Amino acid sequence: MSNIFEGFLSTPEVNEAFGDRNLVAAMLRFEAALARAQAAVGLIPEAAALSIIGTCKVELFDAAKIVRESARAGSLAIPLVKSLRETVDLFNPDASKYVHLGCTSQDAIDTAMALVTREVLTLITADVRKVLDALLRLAESHATTPMLARTLMQPASITTLGYKCVGWAAPLHRSLQRLEPAIAHALKLQLGGTVGTLAQMGDHGDAVMARMAQDLGLALPQSCWHTQRDEWVLLGCELGILVGSLGKIARDVVLMSQFEVAEVAEPLEPGRGAPPNMPHKHNPVASMVALAAAQRAPQRVALLLATMPQEHERALGAWQAELAEWPTLLNSAHGSARAMAQAIPRLHIDTTRMQTNIDAVRASLPKASAQEWFNPNLAAHAARRVAVELAGLRTAATPLQSTPL
Repeated sequence: MSNIFEGFLSTPEVNEAFGDRNLVAAMLRFEAALARAQAAVGLIPEAAALSIIGTCKVELFDAAKIVRESARAGSLAIPLVKSLRETVDLFNPDASKYVHLGCTSQDAIDTAMALVTREVLTLITADVRKVLDALLRLAESHATTPMLARTLMQPASITTLGYKCVGWAAPLHRSLQRLEPAIAHALKLQLGGTVGTLAQMGDHGDAVMARMAQDLGLALPQSCWHTQRDEWVLLGCELGILVGSLGKIARDVVLMSQFEVAEVAEPLEPGRGAPPNMPHKHNPVASMVALAAAQRAPQRVALLLATMPQEHERALGAWQAELAEWPTLLNSAHGSARAMAQAIPRLHIDTTRMQTNIDAVRASLPKASAQEWFNPNLAAHAARRVAVELAGLRTAATPLQSTPL
C-alpha cells in the first residue's frame, strides 16, 4: 500500500529508483556481472555465462510477481534467482546450474541497493549544488544589504543578508565535502557467499570480486560487510545531517516570509497558497517540504544506527529493517534538496522591507541607544566577513563536481 501523504514529500525519481522494476534490474546486473567474472577466471563455462548474461534482462521478468513472492521467501533474491534459473533453463539447461553460483541472497540485494543508491545520490548532490550556488550568488549580491539579525526569536543587532546566506551555504558545502568519502566507502560491491568467506568459489573469489567491482563501477570491499554496516550507516548519518542543514535554511525562510516580517518570499507557482477566501496568503510549500524532511530524517537515521548490532555472519531482522528504512531516508533527502533547489534560486527578496524593519526597531529605542545600536559599521563589518567567507568557500573546490558517482 502506498502512502498518499508521501507524495509531496518525495520525488518521482527516487520512487522510481526504488521501484520494483529498477531494483530487480539492479539485481540482474549483479547476476550478469557475476557470471561474466566467473567465466573470465574459468570458474564456469563461457557458454553458460553467455546464456545467463543474455537472460539478465528485466523485461523478461515479472518484477511485481517477484516482489509479491518475496514476502513468503523472506528475501527478494530468492524468487528472483529461482525465476532467473528457470528462464535460463528454457534456453540452455546446462547453464542453469551455474546461476548465482557461490553467492547468497544478501550479496545480490546489497549490491543492487548500492547501485540504486548511486543513482539517487547523483540527484541529491546535483540539487544541493543548485542550492549552494544560488546562496553564494545571493551572498555576493547582498553582501552589504543590511537586515535585522534575530536571537531568541527577537530583533538583535544588524547583519547583512549576504552574511546570512553565507551562513546557510557553509553547512551545505561541508556536507558535500563529507559525502564524497562517505559515498566512496559505502558504495561497494557485496560478495561473500554463505558466511562471507567465498568458500564456494575456492581460490577464485578475490579475482571474481575484483572483476565484478570494476564491471559495476563499485568500490572493491576489503572484506564482506554482511553484518558490518558501519560505512553504509555512516553514509546515512551524513544524509541526515544534510537534511537538517536544508531544514535550517527552510526554517529561516519561513520566519522571514511571515506577513508581519515579509523580508523574503518563495516564488509564486500555480496551485500553491492563495486560496480564494484568503488571496493574501502565500504558503511557503518548498520550505514546508524541507522542514517535514528534517522532522523525519532523524528517525530514519536512528533506526539505521539501531540495526547495527547484527547476529554473527548474517542478521535476522535487523538487516531487513535497515533495507526497508533506507529508501525513506533517501526520499526525504532528495525531497528536501529538490524543494530548496526550486525555491532558493528564485527567492523574492524585499530589501525595502528589511530596512523598514530595522527602522521600526530603531524608532522604538531612546535616541542615544538607537544611535549606538544602528551603527553603519555593523553592516560594513558583516560585509567584510562575507568577502572572507566567500573566498574560503570558493577556494575549496566544491566536491563531487569533477568526480562522477
